[in-house]
Amino acid sequence: MTDGQLLIAGEWVPGAAGRVEEIRSPYDGHVVGQAAVADASDADEALAAAERAAAIWRETPAHARMDVLMRAAALVDQRVEAIAALLSAENGKTITEARGEVGRAGDMIRLAGFEGTQLYGDTLPLDANRGTGLDKVGFTLRQPCGVVVAITPFNYPSLLVLHKVAPALAAGNAVVLKPARATPLTALALARAFTDAGLPPGVLNVLTGSGGALGDVLVSDPRVRKVSFTGSTAVGEHIARTAGVKKLSLELGASCPVVILPDADIDAAATAIAAGGYINAGQVCISVQRVITHPRVHGDLVDALVPLVEAIRYGDPSQDGTRLGTLISETEARRVERVLRAAVDAGATMLTGGQREGAVVTPAVVDDVDPVAPLNTDELFGPAVAITTAEDWTTAIAYANSTAYGLGAGVFTKDVSAAVRAMRQIDAGVIHINWTPLWRADLMPYGGLKASGIGKEGFRTAVSEMTEEKTIILHGEPW
Repeated sequence: MTDGQLLIAGEWVPGAAGRVEEIRSPYDGHVVGQAAVADASDADEALAAAERAAAIWRETPAHARMDVLMRAAALVDQRVEAIAALLSAENGKTITEARGEVGRAGDMIRLAGFEGTQLYGDTLPLDANRGTGLDKVGFTLRQPCGVVVAITPFNYPSLLVLHKVAPALAAGNAVVLKPARATPLTALALARAFTDAGLPPGVLNVLTGSGGALGDVLVSDPRVRKVSFTGSTAVGEHIARTAGVKKLSLELGASCPVVILPDADIDAAATAIAAGGYINAGQVCISVQRVITHPRVHGDLVDALVPLVEAIRYGDPSQDGTRLGTLISETEARRVERVLRAAVDAGATMLTGGQREGAVVTPAVVDDVDPVAPLNTDELFGPAVAITTAEDWTTAIAYANSTAYGLGAGVFTKDVSAAVRAMRQIDAGVIHINWTPLWRADLMPYGGLKASGIGKEGFRTAVSEMTEEKTIILHGEPW
């Protein structure tokens, strides 16, 4: 059992202070399990264990590291149903979405394991430099960073843990994982699969508890060479100020736009938005938050979209037919409710939804939202889509680029020239043509521009970012 325990140096142990806290369902408040509340002394132990283990794991051949990850993947495959039930209970995500998320986990680990064996270097054409002939050979060599701190959010307790932990391990690093305080149990279940697969002690350590108490201790420690964080822009900025000289990957906030041009397939756009705005109750960095339509197709889009949103079944996340569960807490649901109410008070029109019961907010469509309203400019992280009209392409692009963020965007059009302009002119890390931003393949580079962060995830890219590059010059006798 991992209930109320930390993973440090290969052992499941209580926190130094002996404190535990209950993890409760955001839907009905029942106790899902217990998590230890780690403190700074636990963090120090975990970092010391990781430092010792990193020296061993980096000397382990890539094929042997891959073997461990393959065994872990097979164990996760066997445990999908149990981990999915745990994830749904602690997160409030529907059981269908939880099964889909955990169902990807084994393949994610396998993909990371493979990419960890493919760390190629480059040869350097040194003789292109004046004064240097063919007497020198240059090339690059990658090695693990050493100790990686991974800090993960509540919204995808399996997927986002593995997007950090799996490539870090595959590249030969030791990891100290700090999962979200609200959803630690899924992370502990995944960690158990790695330890059961034979991962050496200390290569993966898991600390649960308060981010406020643990975050600065972890990210500022000089033993840490890499920090990978997913969460809010405010916390990401704090990490950047606190971490010191080390590698950072920061996947931060967003307010993703979707532009609907006059020639778009409106039914296809509406169907995609009705999925992309409400999966995981809108608690997704790449959720559709802003829809920017041309006046000529605005009415048709609204007519197509609203019935699709009204058909989304919400409520008990444990029921197979439920498509929209809870937000992570009633506090978050109240915040989303206030933002929606403020938009309406400022002149927008609530076409459907927006009511709150406990931690559930009914799926909302808000029309005629001012481009500078907080519902457009700030990250909502809730089940609502804001619609704004733009008279022409220049205005639509200006609206799309008008927030501090730049994670994902979508454009619906049949015009190749318009699609090319969108690729060139929209400032976002991932741009989808004829789909919404809410689509991600685990192997693709993923990350944002502007306040949406620095660095990229996606297993090939992440494995590379979990390493440091050396340049090697072999000097021979002059010819």
